[in-house]
Amino acid sequence: MQSQDVAFSPATGKSAKGRPVVDVEQAEAALVEHYPRLVRLAYLVLPPSLGLGRRVLTAHALTQRALPRGRTATPVLPSQSKGRAGDPGYALVRLQVLRTALEAGRPWRGRTLPKRSQLPLLPQVWGLRLFPRSGGAEELALDQRLSALSGPARAAYVLRGLEKLADSDVRTALEAAGVDRPIDALREADEVPARYALLESAEFDACSLQARPTDLMRRRQHLKAALVAAAAVAVCGTLLGLPGDGWAPNGAAAPAYAQNPAAEAALDPARLSLVPAAAWKSSTRTDFSVWPARGDLTGDSALLRRALAVWARPGERVLVSATPGTPSGGPAGPPQLLYAGTVDAARVVILYDGLRIARYAEPRDGTSGAALDFARVDGASGAEADAVVLDRADGNVRYLTAPWVLRTEMRDLRRPAATPIDLGLKDGVSGPLASPVAQKGACQSWNTLQVTVAGGTPRLLSDLAELVPAHLTTGRPASLREASAPDALARWSPFACSLAAMHSQGVRSVNAWLYARQPMPDASGVADWVCTRAETWRGDGAQVLAQFHTPGGQYGAVAAKSANTPACGPRDPNVLAGVLWKSGAGEWYMLAAGAENTATITATGGMSASSRGSLLTAKTQQGTQAELKGTLKDGRQISGLR
Repeated sequence: MQSQDVAFSPATGKSAKGRPVVDVEQAEAALVEHYPRLVRLAYLVLPPSLGLGRRVLTAHALTQRALPRGRTATPVLPSQSKGRAGDPGYALVRLQVLRTALEAGRPWRGRTLPKRSQLPLLPQVWGLRLFPRSGGAEELALDQRLSALSGPARAAYVLRGLEKLADSDVRTALEAAGVDRPIDALREADEVPARYALLESAEFDACSLQARPTDLMRRRQHLKAALVAAAAVAVCGTLLGLPGDGWAPNGAAAPAYAQNPAAEAALDPARLSLVPAAAWKSSTRTDFSVWPARGDLTGDSALLRRALAVWARPGERVLVSATPGTPSGGPAGPPQLLYAGTVDAARVVILYDGLRIARYAEPRDGTSGAALDFARVDGASGAEADAVVLDRADGNVRYLTAPWVLRTEMRDLRRPAATPIDLGLKDGVSGPLASPVAQKGACQSWNTLQVTVAGGTPRLLSDLAELVPAHLTTGRPASLREASAPDALARWSPFACSLAAMHSQGVRSVNAWLYARQPMPDASGVADWVCTRAETWRGDGAQVLAQFHTPGGQYGAVAAKSANTPACGPRDPNVLAGVLWKSGAGEWYMLAAGAENTATITATGGMSASSRGSLLTAKTQQGTQAELKGTLKDGRQISGLR
């Protein structure tokens, strides 16, 4: 920012025009105090087309350059009357960050000198790629919506949501930042839903970063090539060009890092494993290894080459995601092709290497905006290998199904008596299903995928915002049953919405076990105690919820939860949990229940009560906190689930 000569009154601290005058020291103090917020603002306003790494560094550079060179008068916005926005120093550096972020997002046409913000900026990081932590599906969807906006509209949305400015103040700020048509920017910003709370998430925090190395082998090759070139220049004055094929043949992939037979075989589309369409019928296996290749682009060598190259070395602009515990490195050898085709507005390739499913997607009209998703599927069999997410669009999800799947239907788990809706099935691809993870507000439904398989019971699969849907079951841990039977659907219904707590956790399957039924102390009926246990693909991280459902209640209530515990599973089919319950007469009770193997239950701490058997009912006071202990019939002690 250029310094400005202003008429200044020491008595008032204002310029001749009545605007606050900011010293460099005051601006620096504001910048240091609010540095993370200013960097977040710059990161959100900058265009996503810069790529994650460059966008992060540019946001820091623009914020660090926001200091004035001398006394500067700053525009006064109506919202600067209180709080952070009442600091003229903060208002000044925020305006400068906004102005330069908008300038940096404009392409340089080459006919005029570039602005300072359009030049390579400090800080620079060598040898590392930096990017914010990944958020969930909602943050990703918002980032995609914001990327479709113009720079001024994106700035308007961010000023509204992050800075909590009224539209009149947003218009004033945009005008001060050099936007010609701020009203048009506000109207364009209205097209994006007001999910302002997501702007505070880690997805957009450019100060809390993850680091990954750049292409190590390529750096070593470049160093050697530079030394050879320098020696050649000294000897004969001949410049030697660096070898390499560049970006073009591999789309969004980074330049090649290895030239060896094993690596080249893994990246050769002609070496992909293709399974015959009828192989599954004569095989004893029911996993991804017997899936045939499907889709209308299985013969597109260029697409397959790009998918393999991006898998091996994704470039900075490739959006990469992986379920917890899933390695994201390249394949060890030629993978198996499961699908290559056009789905909605994208070209999609799905590959399998025996351990992972990798999904590559790119827009129909180019490779900019390519995405690569990984999911761990080692040991998948039967229902766990029934379907893979093929595409997500407009809150809907399409599945690629196993060759043994004969029919796909949408079943609302919250309405067990309703007839499932046929989704259709063409070349193994289902019709669109409204994903439960995309619903907003209160949970009123939970749509699952019901698949009918050859010679088997229909199976239920639930989308949890990952590549592979979770298999839903019911029953005792040692004797699980499919959740598609009428009694199982009725059992799952009150607890369906609790699946939202297992979003993006690498969940393999979820079982709901009715482990106890307890008469209510006011004789209003019998309550159900259900334990839901979510197993993960990585083995650890299992999540257990003990839930309590009163007679006639719409939803179950989570009474206790725990992670990394064997409780409620095949290794330890026992569980103990309690809840405070208020009767219609206003009396408070401690209700606790264990599995049928429980011999006694004792409550201590805020109250003292005990009972023989697997149920405890005791009067108590509101707010009582008790510690539960149980004794099993074999004498082993267990604690209440926490």
